[in-house]
Amino acid sequence: MKVSVKQENLAHGLSVVSRAVSARSTLPILANVLIAAEDGRLRLSATDRELGISAWIGAKIEDPGATTVPARTFGDLVATLPNETIDMELEVRTHTLHLKAGRTNADIKGIDAQEFPPMPAPDKDGGITLPVDEFKEMVQQVVFAASRDDARPVLTGVLITVEDKTMTMAAADGFRLSVRTTDLKKTVDSPLRAIVPARALNELARIIDEDDDEVTMVLPPGRGQVVFTLKNAELRCQLVEGSFPEYQQIIPTGHKTRTVIATEAFLKAAKQAEIFARESSHIARVSIKNGDGKEPGTLEISAQSEETGSNESMVDATVEGDEILIAFNVRYLREVLDVIKAPNVALETSAAAAPGVFRPMGEDNFLHVIMPMHLGK
Repeated sequence: MKVSVKQENLAHGLSVVSRAVSARSTLPILANVLIAAEDGRLRLSATDRELGISAWIGAKIEDPGATTVPARTFGDLVATLPNETIDMELEVRTHTLHLKAGRTNADIKGIDAQEFPPMPAPDKDGGITLPVDEFKEMVQQVVFAASRDDARPVLTGVLITVEDKTMTMAAADGFRLSVRTTDLKKTVDSPLRAIVPARALNELARIIDEDDDEVTMVLPPGRGQVVFTLKNAELRCQLVEGSFPEYQQIIPTGHKTRTVIATEAFLKAAKQAEIFARESSHIARVSIKNGDGKEPGTLEISAQSEETGSNESMVDATVEGDEILIAFNVRYLREVLDVIKAPNVALETSAAAAPGVFRPMGEDNFLHVIMPMHLGK
């Protein structure tokens, strides 16, 4: 293998794949990054067996070939090299990669590329394609609600279902539920259902580049995997096994109070309450009151801590229905309001012990459910 590549392109490619490098594996090959000169481009790949990421970058290839080198050593070295062309040549007999850039020379000892786990290209026929902006927004609006506790592995994933021309993403951690839908350009031949690790979707959103316009999702039959393909990158991961809860049963079918609030004002009030609530179990009390005809209704969010003090913030609101006092985890409030793009949001409630439902006004493709907290005295 003999190639020449720009330092900035190589550094970018390594930043894309680096998060898939295994940090704790007993297999040395999983701490390495695969470098393959093929088809006129340089492919970089890393995997920890559960998650695999590949990136393709432009390069001048004099002699094709492949090797693997320690990802950390290689990445740290490339980051310090001057912003000019890097020449790389592989000594096949010793699996040593020689690098030359400017007045810097380095040799990195590697492992034969044959030992790297295979990452076969998927058949894109039957794949589902979405604009990257829409896909990224879908991920941002659901992935934060996935559980971070491995006690119930199925809840650490995001359920993706595709039926007819509708794709749905749903995530839940037992205390909240986020559901986002979108319309596809084409009707799928048969329904799809897969639980994708939230970590993988987070990484996918991170590596989407400004040059990307579409993302294609493929479920290779019989592999228990999902593969997402971008213009110059690919991410694959093992699906989460198990049965995702029937989340539709969690969504209330009606409400007694509907409160419409400016999203920005509600978010600011939640952030202020969180300053005090984070030291008292994250409890924020939400008091919703009707207007008197002359004055608008109000939503007051308050929190208190024995150590730091208390806070109350009042926001004008349009209130339909009964007045109510309900408590929520303020971090959950802040996180959902952070991902709502609409200027106004509706909060639907029925009772202090019943879930609250958040819906962006003017949009019917997103809803979020938060279980209430005990109000206490």
